[in-house]
Amino acid sequence: MAGKLTFAGGIHPYDGKDISKDKPIKDVLPKGDLVYPLSQHIGAPATPIVKKGDRVLVGQKIAEAGGFVSAPIYATVSGTVKAIEPRRVVVGDNVNSIVVENDGKYEEVDFGPCKPLEQHTKEEIIEKIKEAGVVGMGGAGFPTHVKLSPKEPEKIDYVIVNCAECEPYLTSDYRRMIEEPERVIGGLKCSLALFDNAKGILAVEDNKPDCIAKFKELLKDEDRITVKALKTKYPQGAERQLIYASTGRAINSDMLPSDVGCVVNNVDTVCAIYGAVLENKPLMYRIVTVTGDAIADPCNFRVRIGTNYHELIEEAGGFKQEPAKIVSGGPMMGFGIFDLDVPTTKTASALLCLTKDDVSACEPSACINCGMCVEVCPGRVVPSRLGKLAERGDKEAFVAMNGMECCECGCCSFICPAKRPLTQQIKSMRKMVLEDRRKKK
Repeated sequence: MAGKLTFAGGIHPYDGKDISKDKPIKDVLPKGDLVYPLSQHIGAPATPIVKKGDRVLVGQKIAEAGGFVSAPIYATVSGTVKAIEPRRVVVGDNVNSIVVENDGKYEEVDFGPCKPLEQHTKEEIIEKIKEAGVVGMGGAGFPTHVKLSPKEPEKIDYVIVNCAECEPYLTSDYRRMIEEPERVIGGLKCSLALFDNAKGILAVEDNKPDCIAKFKELLKDEDRITVKALKTKYPQGAERQLIYASTGRAINSDMLPSDVGCVVNNVDTVCAIYGAVLENKPLMYRIVTVTGDAIADPCNFRVRIGTNYHELIEEAGGFKQEPAKIVSGGPMMGFGIFDLDVPTTKTASALLCLTKDDVSACEPSACINCGMCVEVCPGRVVPSRLGKLAERGDKEAFVAMNGMECCECGCCSFICPAKRPLTQQIKSMRKMVLEDRRKKK
């Protein structure tokens, strides 16, 4: 049955997970200043509610949501607000940020009394998730309270937890599932409490049999949640592919998962939901994999948001060899970074440090029309043609050829024997088309 739970297309890159998968989650205490960018999510930036010189505590709100599609930000250490100023973030932009000088005391606010899930109303659950600043932690950063508030909640049939972790090298979700399966299931139950007609699905790739067995054992008496073993293939964890593999329902770029009765959250997000609803705690931590053949001691860290990337490299034993490439995220959908003096944010998942930069070493040549990019494309488009249209800047033809159905997974660039930068070309063109659409609104 597991072989059927998949999608058309996809690839099987070297997964690199053996480097860090057996390393238990290790807590990291920050040493230097903590930097909290006010844009750590899709939507309006958060608005500071502290000023320079203020003393803050762990768990204290320091910036409130700047609109409905926004999320508040909380201090993860106790200390003094040093500045509110632009600081560089991982994508290279300078973003207005709150800088807190860590006093090393880690004094916390009182999070108040907790109560069991069944004593919460649906409105309370949504409000707690919203107030905690929970966003999609699989990379997109979409505010979770918005995702969990569809127009017609009675039409939601499935709440899916993305446990695939198909991106090579990443093992943070795996460690969560192995070490804290109760929190994953508990966070899913919090989400299910919002949808009377929905069933829960834990969608796990079948290369994680230990996680599947653990979940099934914990859920043996549950009839509302099932564990589905998906075929191991990249990008099995992409939202559209995950929904199709788990439920057989298809969506396109103009649709939301709720349009086919689904809600999807990743492992770290449901753990944050658990903390918000059942512990009254805001989003303050995330698990980050620091890995690659340039790292002395690859690890999975529980990191306080705002911690500097340099400190994570130090905690992993530093570089055993000077890296030729450092990637924020995984090798397929992550992006190269040129400066480690940036903070961990809500959407940071990994730091991948490689001794070889295979991408830069490749010299692109002319397309040989082999069709391999078409064969592996999970979006079922023609990447070679779309790449050429992007090169020419032909937006109209690009849209007509379904260019907006690309999920930017990188399969086409990976498989291309001519080493053409197809994903980058298509991604750039998609951004331009989306910008034009925004301007017309």
